[in-house]
Formats: sequence, C-alpha cells, structure tokens
Amino acid sequence: MGNRLLATLPASDFDLLEPELETIALNQDAVLSRAGDAIEYVYFPHSGAISLMIDMADGHTVASAVVGREGAVGMLSVLGPSPSDMTAIVRAAGTAFRIPASRFHAAFNRSPAIRYAVQIHVRAMLMQLQLGSACNALHPVEARMARWLLQLRDRVDHDVLPLTQQALSQIVGVRRTTVTLLMRKLRACGAIKSDRRGLIEIDPARLAAVACECHNVMHLEVEEMFALHSARSRAAVLPEDRRIPGIKSGGVI
Repeated sequence: MGNRLLATLPASDFDLLEPELETIALNQDAVLSRAGDAIEYVYFPHSGAISLMIDMADGHTVASAVVGREGAVGMLSVLGPSPSDMTAIVRAAGTAFRIPASRFHAAFNRSPAIRYAVQIHVRAMLMQLQLGSACNALHPVEARMARWLLQLRDRVDHDVLPLTQQALSQIVGVRRTTVTLLMRKLRACGAIKSDRRGLIEIDPARLAAVACECHNVMHLEVEEMFALHSARSRAAVLPEDRRIPGIKSGGVI
C-alpha cells in the first residue's frame, strides 16, 4: 500500500531518503523503541499498526496514539538527540521503511517538503494526544475501548484484529477482567462478532454506534490534513491563473 507521508513528497525530495530506506517486517508484538532509550530509527509503516504506549511508574500502561501508514514512528528525533518518551509496540503485523534517525535528520534539514511532511505528522499526533486525553477524562470505558478498536481497524483495513484481551487491556489501560466484561457486552449488542484466541472480529457499523465521537473526529482530521496538503501541492505547480483561491505557492493563507 505504501506510506502516505512519504507519498506526499516530490520525487526529488524522496530521493534524499531513498538510498537509506530499508524495508523491514513489522512482526506482531515487536518493540520498535522503548521509553528512555535513544531514538535510533524512523519507521514509515506501509501496513500494520503500532501503538505508542506510556509506561507508568506502578507498572500500568496505556496507549496514547496508534500509527499506521498515515504516519511514522520516531520522527520527532529531528528535534535533536533525546530519549523516546513512549514505547512503540507493533499490534498488527505489516511492513515498513526504516531509516537511521541521523540520516533522516540530514534530509530534513535539506528539504522543505520533508519538513512539511513532519509538520503533517506532528499535527496528527498532537490531535490524537489532545483528543485522547479529553476522551479518557470524559467518556466511559466501553466507548473508549470501541474507539481504540476502530482506530486499529482503520490501520489494518480489516474487520479481524490480531489482538489478545491482554493487549487490549494494556492499550485501554484497564484490568484484564474489565476487558472481559466489556467484550461480553459488545458481543451481546453485535459490535463484536467473535473473540477467538488472539483474534477479535468486529462489526464496524455497530461498534461505531458504541464508540464516542472521538474516533470519527480523529479520522476526519487526518483526512483533511492530507487533502489540504494535496491542494497545497497542486497550487505550487499550477499556473497562477489556475490556482485554487486562497492557496499560494509555499503556504496557505
């Protein structure tokens, strides 16, 4: 499928990265980076899903964001050498491009298009973090769990999610017994069709009825960011008299 962020780059800017890009497998449950460790690589998923986990001092975990082919992992390394704030875990297997963080930083310094791609990614991540924080404070756990299942479904583009209840409890930040009770309720209303060992089959429409509005807001915001980028790119190459009103080469009014 390819990574959507890399797909926004003009060929000449992608060429700055291409010699250093390595295709790797994202194996389920693999840890790409740990909180506190230096960021060594930037990952651009082509497929699969990666959760960014916050590890609490008491041993509990909770997901702060999920990344698929619309984003990247480790991109904030361009801000300078610093340890990772979160642990990145592959939740659904796939493939990705990987590039050493130092090489990506060098290309970032040379390319306005790469800097703009980083801007798209940072905006999308901040939106997830901000909405996720509000969601955790205001919405019931059943709606939040439905939201996470739908976010993962968006990344894998399949109704069967490779998740154990233990993994789901880590993502949502609740006890395994709570997940078991919630799964029972979701099965009863048809939002989950089956819950086999390590696989959760969902009904997206019914699950969306249970989820809070945060999933839909997050999804639409990301799509609008990419749509805006496409309009910006078209305006940069069109003759002046054919440009979209309100958009100039080099930025948005």
